Amino acid sequence: MVAIGCTGGIGSGKSTVAALLERRGARLVDVDAISHAVTAPGAPGHRAVVARFGEGILGPDGSIDRGSLAAVVFADRTARRDLERIVHPLVLAVMHSQLALATKGEVVLCVLPLLAETGARDRYGLDGVLVVDAPEDLAVERLVRDRGMEEADARARIAAQADRFTRIALADYVIFNVGTLEELEVMTEGAWRWIERLGRRAGPPGANGARR
Repeated sequence: MVAIGCTGGIGSGKSTVAALLERRGARLVDVDAISHAVTAPGAPGHRAVVARFGEGILGPDGSIDRGSLAAVVFADRTARRDLERIVHPLVLAVMHSQLALATKGEVVLCVLPLLAETGARDRYGLDGVLVVDAPEDLAVERLVRDRGMEEADARARIAAQADRFTRIALADYVIFNVGTLEELEVMTEGAWRWIERLGRRAGPPGANGARR
């Protein structure tokens, strides 16, 4: 099994890259999906988050309204850290259990939006880190166009994450997603070849953005 962390800032296109790698045979372990599961109604994370932030973050069905919660935590660093202290241990336990199910020779792609912020390489025992990167203005343009965000909100979300260069410094392979989907397909194929070489332990990666 080879475990790869895939990360990038909001609006970078990491989810698209992850989907393209899944199509090539990777098994996805998505931290956002796990985070939603451990904070769903009835889950321990749900009770703890509501106890910390109040019932004002709940939707009509009793589930956590992600937009309401985001409005609180992205405006308050202490609140964001409190949320991380609640959710991260729960996510970590699920991640470890899913990685333990991997079979010999399988590629597991762990989609980790906050890899740089949480020291996830060591925490999850990752074999490599793939960073999908885009300039801030382009990421903002995508968030406004594709997710309907206000520009100020998009920039606040970006500012709350690690900066681009911190992520790139942690990377073993970087995809600069600044072009068309067809160009991204080509770069993702290069990343897949790097992952295959990494899985065979056949020396350092070389093509299309590899760092070492």
